[in-house]
Formats: sequence, C-alpha cells, structure tokens
Amino acid sequence: MSLKSTIYKANLQIADIDHGYYADHALTLARHPSETDERMMVRLVAFSLNAHLLGSVCNGDGNWIFGAGLSDPDLPDLFLEDYTSAKRVWIEVGQPEEKPIAKACSQADRVLVYAFNHARSVWWKALESKVSRLQKLEVWGLHHESTQSLVSMAERSMQIQATIQEQTLTLSSSKGSVDIEPVRMN
Repeated sequence: MSLKSTIYKANLQIADIDHGYYADHALTLARHPSETDERMMVRLVAFSLNAHLLGSVCNGDGNWIFGAGLSDPDLPDLFLEDYTSAKRVWIEVGQPEEKPIAKACSQADRVLVYAFNHARSVWWKALESKVSRLQKLEVWGLHHESTQSLVSMAERSMQIQATIQEQTLTLSSSKGSVDIEPVRMN
C-alpha cells in the first residue's frame, strides 16, 4: 500500500511592493511522503515571488496551480495556466535534469527553476552549458541557510505574510520570519 500525500493549507498574504501586487491566497499544497518540508516551503516561496505574473502575463485570466510534485514528474511543481489551458509559466524547484527542463521549455512560454540545495552550484556548473541555448529558461538560486530556516514555518495550517521589496522576499508567521534573496544563475 502506497503512502498518501499530506495536505497542507496556507493562507498567504502577499504584499509585492516591487510589482504593485497585493492579494490574499488560500492555498492547498499536497506534500508527497518523500518530499521534505524544505522543498514544500520552497514551492510556497516560488508562488510568492511569481504571483504577480497572473496580472502581467494573463491579464488576470488564469490560474496558478500546484502540480502533484514528486508524485508526477511530468507536471511542474507550480504553473500558471491561462483559460485556453496553455501553460504560460512553468516552475520547478530543486535540481532538475536537462531533459525535463528542455521539455518544459517546449511546453510553456517561460520556465523558472528555483535551486535551493547546498550543492546547487555544483549542479548548475554541470548543467549550464547543456541548457544555455534555452531562451525561455531562468534559473534562480536560493541560499541553503534561508531555505533551511523555512522548515520551522511548515505547519498543516499556516498563516503566512509575504513581503517583496527590493528583490527580497520576507516570509513571516507566528514562528518567525525568513528573508529570501533569489540570485539569478543564468
């Protein structure tokens, strides 16, 4: 018998000062049994950093959808889909291989990867020359110490405030706050 995903609920209040985006989101995240709290929280970080794209990419006519994560490797971790079912933004977290990244670039208008592991620079050094031709790809690095600090915020029911100012995301909850400064790797 296979283990089932654990459901997490997050009430996320976003104040994205950089992009003039202010909204509340009631999110449901399914955490696969083999997924860590850190990886799940990085998916929440990716959502927070890109939620404003709903307006600028889809003029508000679309949906952000959390994929099945580790349960279905053919789906992105998070994607923005317009009402024609086209994937406008495809987001992966972790350290995906070349083939899934290339496939994503063929299926979406824009592909973002958020690498957060302590070995992300080794991963990127091995992959960079293989994916440099992919014009739709943006690779972002998140500092391992910051993403590790997010683990303490992971609860089955979360109330989180996300503030984005000067390209820094601050996630705050009753458990504390963490600053995330994404660094463009490509």
